[in-house]
Amino acid sequence: MERRKVIGIGAGLAVLPVWWVLRWAVNGADEDWRTETEPLGRAFPVLGQLTDAKWVSSRDNDRGLPSPELVISGFARLAPGKLAELTAAHAFVSEGPADDFSSWFEKPLKGEGPEDPQWVRSDELDRDGSGYSTNLWFDRRSDTVRFRALNPYG
Repeated sequence: MERRKVIGIGAGLAVLPVWWVLRWAVNGADEDWRTETEPLGRAFPVLGQLTDAKWVSSRDNDRGLPSPELVISGFARLAPGKLAELTAAHAFVSEGPADDFSSWFEKPLKGEGPEDPQWVRSDELDRDGSGYSTNLWFDRRSDTVRFRALNPYG
């Protein structure tokens, strides 16, 4: 019986490295971020069609424990003309993000994004409520939006 326990534990420990290698092979060694735009379109419908994205989620981690709340953070490129449409319809002020990706899961995004951005934001497009929030910053020169959202789907 004792020998079975040792073999079972050893086999269980072997699964962890295999899982890590498979995840590494699928996601790529150098990219710890997501690139799909569809989930962002559902989270931020006001942004319309997004053409490019680099983002992370608090639930995409190697910690083994799921996060109780979903936070997504990253960059996306707006379709041509979308930022002009938004700035014509909403009041914007010059203001950048207060932090530089300070959460543990945001580390892959450090150094990414537009070069020398000139961020603007609109209180009208941000959301803040009990258990959810959305902050959006826009760089006019690159048509890039930087976002950070807590429980963006509801």
